[in-house]
Amino acid sequence: MGDAVDFKEVSTAGLESSPVAEALAGLRANEARYYKTKYGHDFTVVPASNAPDALDRVTTILAAERAITIASPALEVSDFEVGPDDGRLHMSYVFYESGLAVNVMYSIDPAGKRAVGFKLAEGMDVPAELESKFKFARQKSKLAGVIRGSYFVIKGEY
Repeated sequence: MGDAVDFKEVSTAGLESSPVAEALAGLRANEARYYKTKYGHDFTVVPASNAPDALDRVTTILAAERAITIASPALEVSDFEVGPDDGRLHMSYVFYESGLAVNVMYSIDPAGKRAVGFKLAEGMDVPAELESKFKFARQKSKLAGVIRGSYFVIKGEY
């Protein structure tokens, strides 16, 4: 089942080994608030070692689509479906020790949207494996400070 992420009382539980644990916890809480507000979904996480299928899915898509291998260890994973029946999305999140959060949004409908998003916790440098491939836009968050984000559209079938 996993641990529900509380976006009112932000906790670093599960993220303690990250050098930017507070900011990463805020980023995780920011995502939890979004899904609760938009879909009424409780965002839950499990240690990455407890969700090898979800971690492999994200890793496979990154490698196949853009030849990206994330160097930082994965700490936590979230994997779920949200949305109305006619617009259902399969979401997979991986939170990395470096402060990077990667999400895969994959529409169940073959004609729907499919993309990979990257979010950088405040205080972390852009990972070398992403630096030359993406430009990052900034957004402010009450929970996470300044988040830098980027994305790409998934072209293959997974």
